[in-house]
Amino acid sequence: MGDMSPLLVALLIAAAVSLFCWVASLITKDTSWVDRIWSIVPVVYVWVFAVAAGMRDVRLDVMAVLVLLWGARLTFNFARKGGYAGIGGDHEDYRWAVLRGRMKPAQFQVFNFFFIVLFQNAVLLLIALPAWTAFQNPTPFGPLDAVLTVLFLGFLVGETVADQQQWTFQQAKHAELAAGRTPAAQFRTTGLFRTSRHPNFFFENAQWWTIFFFGVAAAGSILQWTVIGVLLLLAVFIGSTQFTEQISRSKYPEYADYQAVTSPVIPWFPRRVRPERSRTAG
Repeated sequence: MGDMSPLLVALLIAAAVSLFCWVASLITKDTSWVDRIWSIVPVVYVWVFAVAAGMRDVRLDVMAVLVLLWGARLTFNFARKGGYAGIGGDHEDYRWAVLRGRMKPAQFQVFNFFFIVLFQNAVLLLIALPAWTAFQNPTPFGPLDAVLTVLFLGFLVGETVADQQQWTFQQAKHAELAAGRTPAAQFRTTGLFRTSRHPNFFFENAQWWTIFFFGVAAAGSILQWTVIGVLLLLAVFIGSTQFTEQISRSKYPEYADYQAVTSPVIPWFPRRVRPERSRTAG
């Protein structure tokens, strides 16, 4: 990188990735390009700062390795679901197709440019910028960093388990449908999904909060502007969760009963409801 600021390098990469996602979405008429790079570019950004520090800053090196593990796991999960298998049609995120159907073509293109491409790419850069804070404050790796490392790995395991449980359920469901049988349940309500309707979202956000606190540990103060990144990521997941649940509830009436007893995101004990309100979903 020579004398170029690693922050400028990260900004240039983000601009190039945004341009690619936008042009590719216009050419292919597939707006899922940001989904395809979601687990990749934050890894690149954090490593930009670790390399700029000469791989001699223990905190930055640990952050880079942890985010690499996050990216590898998420990329694998996305790939096995067919995320990189093709372009358009069945390979596009179903939520974008629903939104496209609700908007006029011009409106959807404005939404595509400003939210799907620019906003989401900005979020992917911002969540990685605690590494910039660590780069600017090369303080020794301490006890708080060790605790954050353990927490991150715990959250990583939690998300891995949640995704595997969902994958196992969906595979069994599709096998039943392929055999011409009606699945016993249309959505998962067991395992971690008994304590949270979206445990994977919880663990995903929790990992990035630990990355933010690595920056806090480096600077020695919780008052860091990089909190914007994790707050915006949280906003993205809240919006995505609400939209996903609208679709699920419209497809499966019994989803309302699941909502009545199960925490939306943060894992917690299932709530009790009157017997006449309960309905088994699997």
